[in-house]
Amino acid sequence: MATNAYDIKLETRFAPLEFMDIKAIADSQQPWWNQTLCKVNDSVVRLGVVQGDFHWHKHDNEDEFFYVMEGKFIIELEGGRKVELLPGQGFTVPRGVMHFPHAPERTVILMMEGAGVIPTGN
Repeated sequence: MATNAYDIKLETRFAPLEFMDIKAIADSQQPWWNQTLCKVNDSVVRLGVVQGDFHWHKHDNEDEFFYVMEGKFIIELEGGRKVELLPGQGFTVPRGVMHFPHAPERTVILMMEGAGVIPTGN
């Protein structure tokens, strides 16, 4: 299933010292939805609710960390490697590496990346 419509919100939703109920936020969203939750130093933490395919892309200047909260998340990397992540598992895609995220079922992920990253890639 290819997905062409992404609901990506880059504005930071929570300031320092604000409580966030990440599970409740995720439970209220449908795929492909992505929200910047907070800024941590020069990085941001994003919450994603995904299902299906994103698209091949890369980030020229930033690494990207994925952590699965629920569901199954597959990251296909250039060269044919595939990494499958289940709840409680994480993986970092280094800057400049082409990757193709897939979620065969509704999946909730946290991402950490540089604050200037373009989520859809360069």
